[in-house]
Amino acid sequence: MSSKKPASVKSKPRKSPLAVLPAMVVLGVIALVVWAGTSRQTALAEQTVPEDLDDIVLQANSHLQHRWETIVAKDGKPLVLTPAEPASDLQILRRLSLSLHGTIPSLEEIRQFESDQEPQKLKRWTLRFLDDSRFSDYFAERLARGFVSTEGGSFIIYRRDRFVDWLRVQLKKNRPYHEIVREMIASKGLWTGDPATNFMTVAYNDKKFDVNKLAGRSVRAFLGQRLDCAQCHDHPFNEQWKQHHFEGLAAFFAQSRLSVFGVEDKEFEGKDDSPVEYVVEDRKTLKKRTVKPAVPFLPELLPEDETRRKQLAAWITHPKNHRFERAFVNRVWALLFGKAYTYPVYPVDDLPSPGDDEETDTKLLDLLGKDFREHNYDIRRLILVITSMQAFRMSSSHPLDTPAAFQPNHAKQKYLVEQHENNWAVFPLARLRPEQIVGSILQSGSIKTIDQYSNLFVRIIRYMREQDFVSEYGDPGDEELVEKAGTIPQSLLRMNGKLPNEVLKAESFNASGRIVDRSDSDENRVEVSYLVGLCRRPTESERTYWLDRLRSTTEKKGRNKVVEDLFWAIYNSPEFSWNH
Repeated sequence: MSSKKPASVKSKPRKSPLAVLPAMVVLGVIALVVWAGTSRQTALAEQTVPEDLDDIVLQANSHLQHRWETIVAKDGKPLVLTPAEPASDLQILRRLSLSLHGTIPSLEEIRQFESDQEPQKLKRWTLRFLDDSRFSDYFAERLARGFVSTEGGSFIIYRRDRFVDWLRVQLKKNRPYHEIVREMIASKGLWTGDPATNFMTVAYNDKKFDVNKLAGRSVRAFLGQRLDCAQCHDHPFNEQWKQHHFEGLAAFFAQSRLSVFGVEDKEFEGKDDSPVEYVVEDRKTLKKRTVKPAVPFLPELLPEDETRRKQLAAWITHPKNHRFERAFVNRVWALLFGKAYTYPVYPVDDLPSPGDDEETDTKLLDLLGKDFREHNYDIRRLILVITSMQAFRMSSSHPLDTPAAFQPNHAKQKYLVEQHENNWAVFPLARLRPEQIVGSILQSGSIKTIDQYSNLFVRIIRYMREQDFVSEYGDPGDEELVEKAGTIPQSLLRMNGKLPNEVLKAESFNASGRIVDRSDSDENRVEVSYLVGLCRRPTESERTYWLDRLRSTTEKKGRNKVVEDLFWAIYNSPEFSWNH
């Protein structure tokens, strides 16, 4: 993450976006009068859980149970792992909201959730969150980072915002994943009118497409393997990948051209209609040679009589190319848990080839991938399956990792805890990403849900605040699924940054102010504050401390200050900034 000046250090004040965009202020005032959008439905929409869901969830749970019972310790002795206790329903609701919407649930949603007494509540609420526009908005950006990264590209021919918006529409429609990928790889046209082509134009540089970049990114994003180094030499760690394999994949993009009509494919060009081929220069001999399009395995999956990019798209997404499905399962798993399933051995986009690493358990990815494929690459179903598993619904606190369980041989205890974490016998702790931190801060400042039905002025202000905060906090970019330590500037920004201090003020339109004014008792003020900020009720010691603080003053200003201090303590607690 980029290092920023600590929030406590004075710096030259930046001009507010509102100061340079007065038109937005006018627009906001109009929006205060005219309600933007349809009224939010307060009742829980009818959601139907697939009848066959329990079967695949049971298979997945059984696989993990077998894994916990057959672990072999480093000393060669069997090691049986005991899974953590189930998490509370509110904890799971918070996880769902953070992973699917990038924010904590609102008090409004918490009240609706707790009043829902119908069967399969968590599954139905998962479907509700998936049907919400916030899911397609949030997940489109998360997936775009794997597809086109966060780089800017050439503004003239690359529109990342159009690409993300196109992805958002596909997710909103719940379009099958393999169709989305095929369109990205093989589509033609202008980057504005045909936004999927931005997958191509982001790699356009110096008046030509960077075929090496396109080949490396395609394998990495869609097959979950890093092949980039093979463009110069044989892969040093994977004997299956050779330099000629990379060159063969790059050749599929060699006929791509850019014209006034946008991205095209040309088999012949020039005055003499010479065939367009991929020519490379040998680094040692400097001799040039022509490379024909070729794939490193399963060549029989390549269709005939198609453009080269359509051939590659069909090969990558073919039902028999199981790398495709399990790569996406691993990415979705990482977005839901904060860590890839293959953590800590393999990153999210660098899985071992099938059968390559017998010590790494990838069978669950294959099991979930098979269900994903058999249900027409339904992204929402995949998410519903994973979030219904025992692994997603376990507590982050394991009995071994408590003071009561402390053993004299601390190294052994630490090893046992690590084995539980690495084998998904406990829900892993992961730091919230910047957009989740700011999303949680902004939502905690409102009793009502901030979504597509919110007032337009509220949404505009939220957008500008979010952009500023993420910029200061440090956007990890393409490496958002790589575990990193927090920084001192990030802590200082939560402690005394402009946004947290604006949101926690006990004013009429903020959650803290409404809690002070509208709660019928001090007990309720403390409880609601914890629900709003941490999606749980306070412990007995927390309740006692804040009740004593509230009862120590009768002045409104003093009581406002106590609630503001409570919100400040919540924002700066480790619990707030982790995905427990």
